[in-house]
Amino acid sequence: MQLVIISGRSGSGKSAALHALEDLGYYAIDNLPAGLLIPLAQQAAIQNNLSRVAVSIDARNLSHDLNHFPTIMQELIAEGVEVLVVYLNASAKTLMERFSATRRRHPLTRHGGLSLSEAIEEEQALLNPLANLAQLNLDTTRLSVHELRDTIATQVARKPQQAPTLLFQSFGFKKGVPLDADLIYDVRCLPNPFWDISLREKSGQDQAVIDFLSAHPLPQKMFQDISNFIESWLPHYIKSNRSYITVAIGCTGGHHRSVFLAERLGKHFMQQQPDVQIRHRDLNAGKESHPN
Repeated sequence: MQLVIISGRSGSGKSAALHALEDLGYYAIDNLPAGLLIPLAQQAAIQNNLSRVAVSIDARNLSHDLNHFPTIMQELIAEGVEVLVVYLNASAKTLMERFSATRRRHPLTRHGGLSLSEAIEEEQALLNPLANLAQLNLDTTRLSVHELRDTIATQVARKPQQAPTLLFQSFGFKKGVPLDADLIYDVRCLPNPFWDISLREKSGQDQAVIDFLSAHPLPQKMFQDISNFIESWLPHYIKSNRSYITVAIGCTGGHHRSVFLAERLGKHFMQQQPDVQIRHRDLNAGKESHPN
């Protein structure tokens, strides 16, 4: 039996993730009490049609069950269940905006007199036992519902591999560091194409910017150092049962230098690894008024 446990803060996209898995053939259960995971696994062992199950567990669970989640995980594994815990998160500001837009009440504000901001912070503390055991952490701050569904489809509902999914993601520091990054590299020390008027409106995917950065020795040295580090440590990540590794490359605006290096690193590792993805978080965010 494969069991996918979807958790995370309210407003982070748990329902969309669960529905995506249901559409992909998983037997989906929303807000299952954590204490019922073991009986569920035992029932699935009896019914052959329950080979792929997805459940959503959130702060509406009893705190006792959430605190004992590590023990429950050990019992599930002992039962022979293949467990994947996916934890969704988003910035507090984004969660506040989503609740304001939908006019829904946060589940923790219904009792105890908590404000929305207090409930959002309290929820994170309650869910820490699940967050700490998650094999996949997804930051949905800048993901649309369609992008989240695509991510769930490609990174969760796929056949397991020996090698992890290796994602190279460019971003701009002025828009915040990706919360789901495992490794973060700051490339703002590299020569900046932004100061060349002819290159300002282009990106690190354009040949003119590629030629500009390739003509300098520092981008080549940065590429070599990052690739050497990943090549040296990737086997150890694999041995620690990591299924997903996100390498975030950041410049100021996320248009030139970070895009150039993310593209180059991604294409380099595609020759070595079976599952490599490239994503540019801020590339289409509009015209920049500050150097990239």
